[in-house]
Amino acid sequence: MRMTILAATTAATALVVAMAPVTARAGEGMWVPQQLPEIAKTLKKAGLKLDPDDLADLTGDPMGAVVSLGGCTASFVSPQGLVVTNHHCAYGAIQLNSTPDRNLMTDGFNAAQRSDELTAGPNARIYALESIEDVTERVKAAISAAPDALARANALDAIEKQLVAGCEAGGGYRCRLYSFAGGNTYRLFKNLEIRDVRLVYAPPGSIGAFGGDIDNWMWPRHTGDFSFYRAYVGKDGKPAAYAEDNVPYQPKHWLKFADKPLGAGDFVMVAGYPGVTSRYALADEFDNAAGWSYPAIANHYRQLAALVDAAGVKDPDIAVKYASTVRGWENTMKNYTGQVEGFERIGAAARKRSEETAVLDWLRAQGDKGKPALEAHEKLVALAADARATRERDLVVSRFDSTGVVDVALSLYRRAIEHEKPDAEREAGYQDRDDASIEGAMRQMERRYVPEMDRQLQRYWLQQYVALPEAQRDEAIDKWLGGSDGRHVERAIDRLAKTKLGDTDERLRWFAASRKDFESSKDPAIQYAVAVMPSLLEREAERKARAGDALLARPVYLQAVADYRKSRGEAVYPDANSSLRITFGHVQPYTKLNGAKQLPFTTLEQVAAKATGKEPFDAPPALLEAVKARRYGGLADKLLGTVPVNFLSDLDITGGNSGSPVLDARGRLVGLAFDMNWEAVVSNWVFDPEMTRMISVDGRYMRWIMQEVYPAPQVLQEIGLAPRPRR
Repeated sequence: MRMTILAATTAATALVVAMAPVTARAGEGMWVPQQLPEIAKTLKKAGLKLDPDDLADLTGDPMGAVVSLGGCTASFVSPQGLVVTNHHCAYGAIQLNSTPDRNLMTDGFNAAQRSDELTAGPNARIYALESIEDVTERVKAAISAAPDALARANALDAIEKQLVAGCEAGGGYRCRLYSFAGGNTYRLFKNLEIRDVRLVYAPPGSIGAFGGDIDNWMWPRHTGDFSFYRAYVGKDGKPAAYAEDNVPYQPKHWLKFADKPLGAGDFVMVAGYPGVTSRYALADEFDNAAGWSYPAIANHYRQLAALVDAAGVKDPDIAVKYASTVRGWENTMKNYTGQVEGFERIGAAARKRSEETAVLDWLRAQGDKGKPALEAHEKLVALAADARATRERDLVVSRFDSTGVVDVALSLYRRAIEHEKPDAEREAGYQDRDDASIEGAMRQMERRYVPEMDRQLQRYWLQQYVALPEAQRDEAIDKWLGGSDGRHVERAIDRLAKTKLGDTDERLRWFAASRKDFESSKDPAIQYAVAVMPSLLEREAERKARAGDALLARPVYLQAVADYRKSRGEAVYPDANSSLRITFGHVQPYTKLNGAKQLPFTTLEQVAAKATGKEPFDAPPALLEAVKARRYGGLADKLLGTVPVNFLSDLDITGGNSGSPVLDARGRLVGLAFDMNWEAVVSNWVFDPEMTRMISVDGRYMRWIMQEVYPAPQVLQEIGLAPRPRR
C-alpha cells in the first residue's frame, strides 16, 4: 500500500496550510509529514537529491525503513529484519541480559549466529508505520458534544478508544491517536507491532558509552553509540510473542549505507520520533519548568543516583540491576541542569514573556476578533496555576508510587478495578490490549529489582513526603503512615518489606485476582494500594477536569500564536509529540560561547588521546592498538586522513530522536543521531540556530568498530558492507 500524505483532506487540512511556514529553512523545524509539500522547494534548495514526493510516501523507500522503539527511533538495514539504533537505546535490553558474572554492559555482545541472539525482553517493541489517518472532525465533534470539562476529557478518551479499537481490529497492530497544535488537528497512526525483538550486536561499554555521563551533551564527542536488534515474527509472518521457532521479519524496505563519504557542508536529514518540545507553551508554564520542576527533579535524581551507586559498591547485583535506571536519572539530571543554566544564559524567561506579550498585544489590536484567543489564554493561565498548587505533593507521591513493589501493587489493583468494566470503558493502559505489557513488566521486574534497594528508595520518597507542608499532604497516605516522623516512616517500610510481590510467581498470581481478592488481602503493599486508591482516583479526576478545560482553550490560543507567527513570516510547525517528524540541514561546525571554534568531525586519534584506561574513558586495548597501527581498514576519510568518529549538523531534534537514521541527500545511511551539544539543550523551549547542533555517530566508525575492534563479519555481510582489505 502506498500511503502518501498528499491525500490529506477534511477541514483539518486548512489548519495545516494555515500553520505552514512562509519561510522554512534548514535547521529549525520538526516537520510533520503533512507539511512536506509546503517545504519541498526548501528541501531541494538545501541539497536533497531525492524527489520530495519519495519522502511523502511514508511506507516507501526510504521512509518505510524508519521505525519506533517506543522511546527511541531505529531503522531496518537488511531484508532479514536487522535493525540499527543507539547503544543507549538498547541499553535496557543489554542490562536485562547481564549478570555480575556475564556483564554485557561492560563486555558487549555479538551473536555469532541467529540462534545466539538474545530476547530484548517481553516488553521490547518495534513499531513499523503503516498509515496515518486524519480524524480531526470526528474527535472535535465528540469533544464539542460534551457538557462540561470532565465530560470533555472523558469524551476524548472514549473516541480515542473507539478509533484505536477499530484500527487494531484483526490483531498485530498498535494504533495511537496524536494531537497536534494543542488539539487543532488529530491523526490516527497505525503501526505493525513487532513483539519479538532480539539483541544481535552491542559493542563493549567502553565503546558504546565512551565518555559516559562526563561527555553526555558535550562536544567534542567520541562515542560508538550503536547496536543492532533483529525483528522476529511467527512462521505465518504475523507479529507474535517471543518463541524459539519464530522467524526474522522481512521488511519491504531497508536502508542502505552510504557509498559516498560525508563531508562538511553536506546535506543531511533525519526521520524519527522526537518526544516532547514546548516551544508554544505559556510563559507561566516555562517559568514553572525552569524555576521549579527541572531543578527539583534534577536534585532528587542526583540523590537517588548517589544512593544506588553507594549500594552498588557493596552489592554488585544492585549495580547491574539498577544500571539502566541510574543511567536514565543521570541523563535527565544533566539535561535539566543544563537547560536551567542555558535559560539563564540566554535570558529565556524574559524572551518567552516578551514573545507572549507580543502575541497578546497583536490580539488586542484586533478588537472583538481577538477576544476568543485572549480569553483562552486567560483560562490556560488559571489552569496552570491550579496545577502548581499541589505540585510538590504530586511529584513526591507519584515517585513513591513508582517504586518497585508499590508500583506493582497499585498497577495490579487498578487493573482488577478496571476489569470490572467493559473493555471500552476501562482507563487507558488497563484494557485488554495492555495486558501483554503489564504481564511482561511483572515477569521481568526481578531483573531490575533488589528488595534492599527498593527499601532505600521507598525511604527516600517517604521522607520527602513527611517533610511536605500540611496543605500539600494526602489524607489517605497520612492515615496509612500513622504519623509524620522518622519512626513512622521506618515502620511503614518495615511493613512493606513483608510483601511477597517481589516474587514473580506471586505477581503473576495477583495478575489474575479479582478486586475483592485485593481488598481482603493481608499483603502490606496491596493494603497500601487499597488504602490510597480512592485518593489517587480523585486526583486523577481533577487532572482530567483541567485537561477538559484545556481542550477548549489551548487550540484557540495556539491557532492565534500560529497566525501571529505566520503574519511575521516565521516558521510554524507543531511541537514534538512522539509522532513521526522530519528535520533537515547540513554538516556544520559551531563556535562555543568562549569563542572556541569546533570542527564538525572527531577522529580515531582523538579517541586514543582521550583514553585514560579508567571508566568512562577506558577505550579497549584492541581499539588503541588499531589506532596506533593506523589500521583504518580502507575507511579513512581523504580530507581527515583518518576514520571519522562523530559529526555535527544543525538539525533540530530532541529526546526520542535517539537512534534516528541520519540520511544523506540520496537517502543513504551516513550515521545515527544520539545527542545534542550542551548549548542546545534549551532548544526544547527556545531554538537557537547558531548554537543548536545534533551529534551523530558516523557510519564509517560503526563499520570500523565491527571490522577492526569488536569484529562482526556476519553483521557486515548482512548489511552489504563486507570488510575492506586492511591497509
